[in-house]
Amino acid sequence: MIRTTLAGRTVALAAAAILLLSGCTASPEPEAPVSSSSDDAVETDATSPFDDGSFYSATATMPLVRVLDAPDGEIASRLDHPNTAGAPLTFLIKEHEGDWLEVYLPTRPNGVTGWISARGMDIEELPYRLDVSTDDNELDLYEADELVATYSVATGTGGTPTPHGTFYLTELLAPTNDGYGPFAYGLSAFSEVLSEFGGGPGQIGLHGTNDTASIGQAVSHGCIRLANDDITELAEMLPLGTPIEIGA
Repeated sequence: MIRTTLAGRTVALAAAAILLLSGCTASPEPEAPVSSSSDDAVETDATSPFDDGSFYSATATMPLVRVLDAPDGEIASRLDHPNTAGAPLTFLIKEHEGDWLEVYLPTRPNGVTGWISARGMDIEELPYRLDVSTDDNELDLYEADELVATYSVATGTGGTPTPHGTFYLTELLAPTNDGYGPFAYGLSAFSEVLSEFGGGPGQIGLHGTNDTASIGQAVSHGCIRLANDDITELAEMLPLGTPIEIGA
């Protein structure tokens, strides 16, 4: 694992490549996975204060996370930390109940949630959130409830639409394919049309592009494209776990 820094944040560059994105270009070349990570993760639990109206992430500090179907319920799945991209296994918290967290899962079907123990998780308040309109092809960046910036984006075509729902940023990649620009966030969203793309699982991405004419259009396989300067700006700001709401 090679580590570097991006705007003061530690970034880990995985040595092995993996295909994650459903793709906004027709070229299915591999990506070089990169992930934001915290070298000083602190074990905490859900008794930590949660402010109403704020968003929180939970990042694993253990090699395996058991996902239950309810607090103290049955094991529904097990997820490895780090994830398959070499990124810290991170969740967006939906609800909490005592020492249990209901979290959005980075798996199919879209929007699925599960319960994890807060023990051994690093819980952090998230400063930003994203809203995407597939009708207007725009992405709004909010800090708390204040609109900070609006970006023009490209979204999915009618045949391969960008899925709607509540999702979050799961990993930060440094693509080796110029078609994806300098940075690409993987989302917890998956194409509802493509079960795979270029050998990957049809995961939706938020990334740059070398096709600037596509920005503002509905032209992708489901991913959300930004101008390269815009995705670079966001990569310096947005931690993993940041929520992204995609709608009409």
